[in-house]
Amino acid sequence: MEQIIEMVQGFDGALVVTPGPGDGLPELAWGDAFFYYAPDGRMPQHVQPYATIVTKNYPDDTASDLDPDGRWRINIHVDPATFRDLTGEVARGLTRPRSYETPDAVMPHPVYGPLGWIAVVNPGDSTIDTVTHLLRAAHAAARARYDRRQATN
Repeated sequence: MEQIIEMVQGFDGALVVTPGPGDGLPELAWGDAFFYYAPDGRMPQHVQPYATIVTKNYPDDTASDLDPDGRWRINIHVDPATFRDLTGEVARGLTRPRSYETPDAVMPHPVYGPLGWIAVVNPGDSTIDTVTHLLRAAHAAARARYDRRQATN
């Protein structure tokens, strides 16, 4: 997990937000990480992160069984073609049952899959290269969205 955070911090214009005590962010998010394209270094107010790392179950998101020590999940927003290539399905048409708790496997996010998010519990040898590629692509897409917004302002 730390290696992924360090890698993303090295991307041009990346902002990695890691909530903790005293920063004003919700306690539920403490220990997690949120990845943004933010060249000014400030957390965007009206933009979703392009990727996240979660280290625990959330009230509406327990299928990955993240509460045991050492379990965590990276979530990455991908384009529709990539989603289809990785999962064999269209995001808004997910039908196949999955074992979302399986480590080191790329699959739709258990909650946000229909919105184009993929997830990997404890990335390892089988998925780390894919995760790295997807993070770079998601960062580039976030940068392109930022540039388009700046051009219209």
